Amino acid sequence: MSTAAIYLILLPFAVFLIIGMPVAFTLIATSAIYLAAKGIPFDLIAHRLCFSLDSFPLMAIPLFILAGKLMNIGGISDRIYNFASAVVGHIRGGLGHVNIVGSVIFAGMSGTALADLGGMGQMEVRAMTNAGYKKDFSAAITLASATIGPIIPPSVPFIIYGTLAEVSVTKLFLAGFLPGIVMALMLGVSVYFYATKHNCPTTPRPSLKGIGSAFLGALPAMLSPAIIIGGMMTGIFSPTEAAGIAVVYALFLG
Repeated sequence: MSTAAIYLILLPFAVFLIIGMPVAFTLIATSAIYLAAKGIPFDLIAHRLCFSLDSFPLMAIPLFILAGKLMNIGGISDRIYNFASAVVGHIRGGLGHVNIVGSVIFAGMSGTALADLGGMGQMEVRAMTNAGYKKDFSAAITLASATIGPIIPPSVPFIIYGTLAEVSVTKLFLAGFLPGIVMALMLGVSVYFYATKHNCPTTPRPSLKGIGSAFLGALPAMLSPAIIIGGMMTGIFSPTEAAGIAVVYALFLG
């Protein structure tokens, strides 16, 4: 790309941002100026957009997001939260750990940070602030734990990268397990030290019966990642087919 072409892109982009134009419209306007200056036909845009989106692997992205949304509507978020609370709620900084464990489980169903925040974020922040945690800490740990979503499979960024780079999406999913678990453990350690320093509250340790009841309630949701990854590892279905199965499974749970 020539220097003139670079300036043709950067200057309008900077001007539009300075005058306060929304980023989305800035990108559209800058692209339109460049295409017009280069004499590129505008009807080529629609063709390229349709051609680039006509990808069977990329269909997995909206399907996984839909599966996470359906599970949230069906009350799965509450079951996951109750199970996480029963398992780790009694540890110092308990609701912070509940936040992390809940994000790990929900990440295995949605694959995005936004789906995690939309599914459990508001509920987790409200529960922590009601229990006496500082609001800024509650929001911080919720946002930090949501970043596990794009790491734990089924990861939407992994699907995009695997499709564009022609890399096995299944292998990328498998490679995301360990980093995601390590992230969760490190967040748990930081929450424990913060909670100890600031004397954060804990919840009473539940009975074994209570843990068992919470586990049974969350078990169908926790089986979703096992079905998705297990099916792909055994070659029963592809990532896109796994996303479709996840949607059907979410409808069944709801």
